[in-house]
Amino acid sequence: MANIHQSIAELVGRTPLLQLNGYNRAKQLSANIIGKFELFNPNQSVKDRIALAMVEEAERTGKLQKGDTIIELTSGNTGVGLAAIAAAKGYKFRVYIQDQVSKERFQVIHALGGETVKLSEVPEVVEVFEKYGPDFIKCVEAIERHVSGEKNVWFADQTRNPQNPNIHYRTTGPEIWQDTDGRVDAFVACVGTGGTLSGVGNYLKKHNPDVKIYGVQPTEDSFQSPERPEQEEITGVHPFENTKEEYIPANLDRTVYDGYFEVHTNQAYEAARLLAKKDGILVGASSGAALYAATQLASRDEFRRKNIVVLLPDTGLRYLSTHLFEE
Repeated sequence: MANIHQSIAELVGRTPLLQLNGYNRAKQLSANIIGKFELFNPNQSVKDRIALAMVEEAERTGKLQKGDTIIELTSGNTGVGLAAIAAAKGYKFRVYIQDQVSKERFQVIHALGGETVKLSEVPEVVEVFEKYGPDFIKCVEAIERHVSGEKNVWFADQTRNPQNPNIHYRTTGPEIWQDTDGRVDAFVACVGTGGTLSGVGNYLKKHNPDVKIYGVQPTEDSFQSPERPEQEEITGVHPFENTKEEYIPANLDRTVYDGYFEVHTNQAYEAARLLAKKDGILVGASSGAALYAATQLASRDEFRRKNIVVLLPDTGLRYLSTHLFEE
């Protein structure tokens, strides 16, 4: 009876590492790619970590109180994580979400009792799109203006909330270090808000300055545009290099990474499909992007027989309505 948990909050973290033997063999890699499978969190994504951390810190400091509504702007997984934590703790939840994300994200948030509002339905955000294009930071500011007159709301704001990188420094980084016995030579992760790369990267560098840290961003032609209206994007992954300074997430520590990779949606899909067929695990598009980047790293002579840990953020089950698993 001593090992019975009382809340999903107690189930967040301690996700497993898995050496991707089937994938490694299929790609004939001389390095060892090891996946950090965040789909083993209670709501199947890495964002469960920051959802719990942000809510509990807001409770501790009195910013979030009984009867309040939690709100957030997200591409999906943070919304799912916050919706679940809100349900478990008795808060209402409302998410402002990008229109083009997979329908599974809307369905899961609704199932957890959350409210979803598409960004196209928010006048302040529409104005941002018309003036600046898909500027995520300005969209955050637009949501702040949109809800400024409301009472009893708390905006989690994952892009600037310090609990985002902090929780990865306190949990994800130590888990990787302990589970590899410190034998990690490189770490690869996509950049959305920048919290994962910053938190894990700083922890690993503290324990071994020689660990190489690499971020992943989408190629420019991975985004929808008038020329590519049907282009499927790598949900939740944003540019952080060769882009406008104001587009770079506040939670990204730009001193922590040693390099970066650009990955097209099709390349991300290809890697995710191969992993499913060779190792029997369904991961999402951002996981595929990180895995594709890790594969490029593993082909370099300097990483021969080295251990490359790649963070795989979520489950592929949230992408079944997309073309991810269609050949």
